[in-house]
Amino acid sequence: MKQYVMALLLAGGLGSWAEGADYYVNNKMGDDASTGGFAEYQEPGIGPLRTINEALKRAGFADRVILANTGEPYRECLSIQRCNHSGLPTLPFVLEGNGATLDGSQPVPAYAWEAYKGNTARFRPHKKTYPMLYLDGKPAERVAADDTALEPPTLQPLQWCYHHQWVYFEVEQLKMPQDYPLSMPIHDVGITIYKAQQLVVADLTVQGFRLDGINAHDATYTLLAGVTCRGNGRSGVAVSAASRIQLRNVLLGNNGQGAESTDSAQLWLEGRSQTVVQGSHLVANTAPDIHKEGPHALLEVIPIAAGEEAPNE
Repeated sequence: MKQYVMALLLAGGLGSWAEGADYYVNNKMGDDASTGGFAEYQEPGIGPLRTINEALKRAGFADRVILANTGEPYRECLSIQRCNHSGLPTLPFVLEGNGATLDGSQPVPAYAWEAYKGNTARFRPHKKTYPMLYLDGKPAERVAADDTALEPPTLQPLQWCYHHQWVYFEVEQLKMPQDYPLSMPIHDVGITIYKAQQLVVADLTVQGFRLDGINAHDATYTLLAGVTCRGNGRSGVAVSAASRIQLRNVLLGNNGQGAESTDSAQLWLEGRSQTVVQGSHLVANTAPDIHKEGPHALLEVIPIAAGEEAPNE
């Protein structure tokens, strides 16, 4: 388990509480019919699970869900909620990513594209708000469109725009959209945390979701440690209602490119939430670093100390 999770446990001491169970997940060699109690395959029926959602179904109070970083993204959206996914101050419920990636996108189907004009092709996304287009797993360069205009703006090769409920993409000469690794978000939120308490999400990259990478609603005493949220349509992390969240050694960047207005940020705060940002890097490259909706959301920023390194971009 990563050092920041261990530090959290050691700070309070385990006391007389018994440790929770470990559920291992491997999206290459795992099987959702397995026990989930081992990181490696042992024999038929005994080994890691294949999906995070199956592990969350089985996990209970103060348990740990431990992901294998196989190099292949986990293409799921997760819901962590209430007492089943809660813990104690000295024994939190843990989702340990081990550097793995949770990705909410999928390739744009070849049949979805149609020719428009010249080298411009287009498709109509299923959901019309916060559209995103990814090229080779990263947000493609977006050009702002004027909704009052009858035609989309002129695009350069590999640029895209959203105009009158269509996504337009400019291909290079003698190429078709199918020649590019283009993808779009199919899930709205990567991790929804709802009324969970004493939770740790650690060492995980969350990317490619239409709205938020992580959305915490009424989540109390939750720690996001070593988490990266990038390329999500509205925000990297959204904290709302009466949530109490700490972001430690977190990197948020390239989020908010799906927004049509200022309705986006790397870190979105609202309600009567309380958020502490410690030693983290919020990159205001595609949207503001922080947006506070309403007067009641509280924020404390503890900067990166001299001599410490910022999270890698």
